[in-house]
Amino acid sequence: MGNRRTGIVIGTLLLGAGAIATWAWRERRHPSACPYGQRVFLDLPRPLQRRSELVRLLAPAPGERVLEVGPGTGYYTLAVARCLEPGGQIDILDLQPEMLDETMRRAAERGLSNVVPTQGNAHELPYPDATFDAAFLVATLGEIPDKGRALRELRRVLKPGGRLVVGEGQPDPHMVPIRDLREKVSAAGLRYERHHGGRFGYLARFRVT
Repeated sequence: MGNRRTGIVIGTLLLGAGAIATWAWRERRHPSACPYGQRVFLDLPRPLQRRSELVRLLAPAPGERVLEVGPGTGYYTLAVARCLEPGGQIDILDLQPEMLDETMRRAAERGLSNVVPTQGNAHELPYPDATFDAAFLVATLGEIPDKGRALRELRRVLKPGGRLVVGEGQPDPHMVPIRDLREKVSAAGLRYERHHGGRFGYLARFRVT
């Protein structure tokens, strides 16, 4: 009886592992944004992409204009917005209006009035050339089908010398390895400067050449 139960447990675990592997494979082949209904996961701690490290690499300064692509529920948005005061602004762009609404609600609760939402696609950023001093996206690039096009768009809207910070990490099935990221960003016309973290999660900074 005991052996039978053990066999059932092992079989169930193997089926579960197989289902997870199949889901991860499918997600990598067909990337998509985290749906609003699963937003609770966006508020979980991110030890490999801490807010403090993102702010350190991005180096937002009062009066600057910064772009965040894929803000989710504002995990990083609000910290960066505070650094841009007084006189600065953070534009947030997301495919899902519900995510933008949630971030704006949280910004209002904290008395932040320098967050500007726009619904849009990273493949065609709705901003003029050389608009932003800096831009960032965390756990977002892997969800974009044409990553090269999105990076070229980010390069276009950054000012000369502008900074770009990209964060990726596990267990996200869409994670872009740092080596692949450096190749893609270089091809888009930005220069690698440094990164924090390793194979399981990182934040990397680039600059417009």
